Amino acid sequence: MSIASRKEQHVNLSLSGKATFREKTAGFERYEFEYCALPECDFRDVRIDTTFLGMPLRRPLMVTGMTGGYPDAERINAGIASACVQAGIAMGVGSMRAALTTSTPDPSFTVVREVSSEIPIIANLGAAQLAVWHRDGSLLDMVDRAVEMVGARALAVHLNPLQELLQPEGEPEFRGVLEAVQHLVASTRTTVIVKEVGAGISGAVAQRLVDAGVTHIDVAGAGGTSWAGIEIMRRSDADSVDHLWDVGIPTAECIRQCRAIVPTLIASGGISNGTECATALALGAHIVGSARPMLEAFSRGGTDAIVQLVDVWELHIRQWMFLTGSVSLDAFRATSPLTKRA
Repeated sequence: MSIASRKEQHVNLSLSGKATFREKTAGFERYEFEYCALPECDFRDVRIDTTFLGMPLRRPLMVTGMTGGYPDAERINAGIASACVQAGIAMGVGSMRAALTTSTPDPSFTVVREVSSEIPIIANLGAAQLAVWHRDGSLLDMVDRAVEMVGARALAVHLNPLQELLQPEGEPEFRGVLEAVQHLVASTRTTVIVKEVGAGISGAVAQRLVDAGVTHIDVAGAGGTSWAGIEIMRRSDADSVDHLWDVGIPTAECIRQCRAIVPTLIASGGISNGTECATALALGAHIVGSARPMLEAFSRGGTDAIVQLVDVWELHIRQWMFLTGSVSLDAFRATSPLTKRA
C-alpha cells in the first residue's frame, strides 16, 4: 500500500469510531474543580488569550497534526486552516515524510502556507526518520524543506515506537533518535516540539528531552484515538498483537509528570470537551491540542463547525476559570484549583 493510501485509511479509521481505547481513558475524570464562592472577579474579566511560538492566540488551543499527503487531504487541511484562523488557534499538519520524496511541493501541505502569517503552523516529521537523515547528513536540509513547505513556526518531531511496531509497513528503528533531536535543536532556528501520537510521554522521557535542549513537548497521551488499534485493524494477524491495543500513559498523568520539567507543555490525547481543556490547563498545560473532535466537526459541518466547537470550548474554559477565581491562564495554572475524586 502506498503512503498516500495509508494516510487516507488512517483518517477513515479514526473517523469510524472503532479505534478508541477500550478500557483506558485520558484520566481527566479523576479530577474535579474546587468551587470558589468568593472569586473576586467579574466573568467578563476572565482572559484566555496567550502567545505561542511568538504569535498571539485568542485561545490556548491548537488542532494537532492529523493528515496530508493524499488528494482529499488538501480540502481537509484548507478547511481546518481556515477554521484555525477564524478561531485564533494554532494548527499542526500530519507527517510530511512522503512529501519530501518528490521535487514538487505537495499541495495538501502547501495549502496551509496561505495562512501561516496569521497563526502558528507546525510542520511534522517522524523521529525515526530524523535519525536516518542525521546519519546520512541530510537532516537539516530535509527539515528546512518541511518548514518552508508549510511556512511553519515550529517542527513537531513525533515519537511513535508503538505505532511503528504494529504498523504492517512499520519501521521500529529508534536507535539514534535522541542524538538526532539534540543535533536538530542545536543547529536550527526553528522551534522543535517533540510529541507522541497517542501513547504518552512520561516525566522520565521528558527529562531526557529537556536535557537534550527541547523546550516544547506535546505529551499526546492515551485516552483518545488508539493508533495501536488503528494499525492492529490493518493487520492480517490482528489476534497476535491485540494485547497491545490499550498501551499508553493517560494524558492527565502525562501532564502531572511533565509539568515541572517542560518549559512549554502541550496537552493532547483524548481531549474532547471544554471541561477537559480546562482541566488540562489547570494541571499545568500551556496549550491544549485536539485532533479527532476537530476532524469529526469538519466532517459534519466544515469550517464553521470547527469554529462553533472552539467557541463552546472557550466558554467552558472561561466558566471554570471564573468559578475558581482565576482571571488569567497563569493564575489558573499557578493555583491548580483541582482535587482528586475519591
